[in-house]
Amino acid sequence: MLKLSDFDYYLPKELIAQYPLKEREKARLLVLDRKKKSLSHRSFSDIAEYLSSGDLLVLNDTRVLPCRIIGKRITGGKVEVLLLAKEEASKFNCLIRPARVKLHERIIFNGGDLWCDVSGKNQVTFSTCDTSSIYKLGRVPLPPYIKRESEESDNVYYQTVYAKKDGSIASPTAGLHFTRDLLHGISDKVNIAYITLHISYSTFKPVKAADITEHKMDKEFYHIDEITRDLLHKTHDSGKKIFGVGTTSTRALESYSLGEAGSTDLFIYPGFQFKMVDHLITNFHLPKTSLFMLACAFAGTELIKMAYQEAVKEKYRFYSYGDAMLII
Repeated sequence: MLKLSDFDYYLPKELIAQYPLKEREKARLLVLDRKKKSLSHRSFSDIAEYLSSGDLLVLNDTRVLPCRIIGKRITGGKVEVLLLAKEEASKFNCLIRPARVKLHERIIFNGGDLWCDVSGKNQVTFSTCDTSSIYKLGRVPLPPYIKRESEESDNVYYQTVYAKKDGSIASPTAGLHFTRDLLHGISDKVNIAYITLHISYSTFKPVKAADITEHKMDKEFYHIDEITRDLLHKTHDSGKKIFGVGTTSTRALESYSLGEAGSTDLFIYPGFQFKMVDHLITNFHLPKTSLFMLACAFAGTELIKMAYQEAVKEKYRFYSYGDAMLII
């Protein structure tokens, strides 16, 4: 039994980053060496020093949708609709706040130009099938631990510079630290490949089971094209290393190694045997989450907790807009 309580840690609230750094690559980088069981403090701009010629850096090129839409009830009260996935035509799975909004109730957007009806549990049906006009009213869906409204700058800084394919409700935040110049410099030394995994609510769904092995992930779309597949196999065959940028890239790569295609519900927790990813670039994750458990699986729970304690002591910035960690 793997107890949920074993994946908890203490974090002072003031260390939760509320704004991004304007210079992405200036984020701090905590380097965890698994063999030496050692930690070192660097800047993310130093990341190329840990990459060797012929290594492969794998990035998730998903793009965050402006899927947080603010509307009003007929009675005038404010309603927030977070669009999770399109089911069909004008129907979406969603999360609605406040939860007291009732079945068949109408929600009005943009002064009445657009509306939706609550058509089921966690489901709305819009007055139009034009997805672009719906998302045009949306905002960047900042995580709930960022205690402010989204701003214009979030449209830039909550996307990776290489975001290409629309489909996520959250950013693959380990990639937020890369700039185009940094990637250009790295590309002179190593190969860079892209996968797509559209991040859904499943990634953030709370783990509630006392025994975490009973937790179930929902399926998320992912795709690895032929070019990337060839690079993966060439890198392994040559004895070079594969760097997964973020937990989403890592889940996609490990799902591919297991023969899964098209979608994945892979839940990675301690005891998992990694076959594809050699080194991991990641942010600092919330306690008791599947993301934190993946990091524990990759480096060992004791080492990860040691690293997080050091990050707290040294006042690293945590979570989506926070600093980064490299596990080698």
